[in-house]
Amino acid sequence: MRALPEGAGQGAADPAGVSTASLMALEPLAARDGREAVALAERPGTTATRRRGQGHEIREIRPFADGDDPRHIDAAATARSGSPQVRSFHEDRERSLLLIADFRRPMLWGTASRLRSVAVAEMLALAGWRAALQGGAVGVVALTDAGPDAQPPRPRHRGMALAAACLARAHAAALAAAERAAAQGREPPVRPLAPDLVRAARQAPPGAGIVLATALDDPGEDLDAALAALSARGPLRLILIEDRFETAPPAQPLPYAAPQGAAFARFSTLPAGRAARAARLSRPGIRVQRVSSDPVARGGGQ
Repeated sequence: MRALPEGAGQGAADPAGVSTASLMALEPLAARDGREAVALAERPGTTATRRRGQGHEIREIRPFADGDDPRHIDAAATARSGSPQVRSFHEDRERSLLLIADFRRPMLWGTASRLRSVAVAEMLALAGWRAALQGGAVGVVALTDAGPDAQPPRPRHRGMALAAACLARAHAAALAAAERAAAQGREPPVRPLAPDLVRAARQAPPGAGIVLATALDDPGEDLDAALAALSARGPLRLILIEDRFETAPPAQPLPYAAPQGAAFARFSTLPAGRAARAARLSRPGIRVQRVSSDPVARGGGQ
C-alpha cells in the first residue's frame, strides 16, 4: 500500500490523498476538454445526426437570461411577475451520470507519481464535471472494503460538490482502514468487486450514463454478469487504471512477498495481459478505456 518512490509528487497535488477542493478545482480542465470535444463533434461530416434536446419534465421557472430559448418563456409566470420568465427542463436521461470508484485496498498503491486510487478519483471527477457543465445530474458510489458509500445524482455544481465530498470521504476512510490494518500486522480480506457493482447499478436512473474506474483486482465471481447489470441501466464507460509498473515493468526478476516467504518473479507479461483484458471486456454497451495512473496534464493536452 502507498508504495510511492521517495520524492514522488513533490510540487504537485498530494500523491496519496484525495480532497474535495482538488476535485472541485478540476472544473476548468473539464470545461476545456468539453469545448474541444464539442468542436470536434460539430465538424462537417457525411452522416446527418440529430442534436440531443432537453427533456419534457420542468425543473424550474426562472427569469429569462441571454441565450435562453424564447420558445420556453412561460406566459403565465411572465404575467404574474411582470418580467419574462422561462421554463427550465430536466435534461434527457442520458445526461444523468453515475460515477463508481474502486477504493478497495488493491487500489491503494502506486510505483510512480501517485496511488492508483487517486487517479480513479481524478478521472471520475473530470467525467462528472463534463456532465455537470452540460446541465446533467451527477451521483457517485465509492466502493471500499468496508462497503459502498453512495451519493444519489444531483444536478450541476451541487451534484459535483456532493460527489467530490463523497469521493474524498470514502478515500480517506479507505486509507485510514488500510493503515490501521498494516500497523496491527493484519491483512484483512479484500471485499469482492462484482457483488458491489450489482448493488451500485441500482443507484443509476434508467438510461443514465455510468463511469466505473477500477483496476479490476480481486473482482470476485461473476464479473461479466456485474458489468452486464451496469450496462443494462445505461451506457457504461469502463476506465481501467494502470500503474507504470503494469505497462512498462522492469525486465529483471523482482522480489515479492509470497505465503512461504520472499520469492522472485518476472512481470514482463503484464502489458500483454492488460491489453488482452481490455479487448475481452469491450463489447456493445461497454466502452473500455485504459488510463495511466500518472497525473492528467494541466497544460496543452492529456
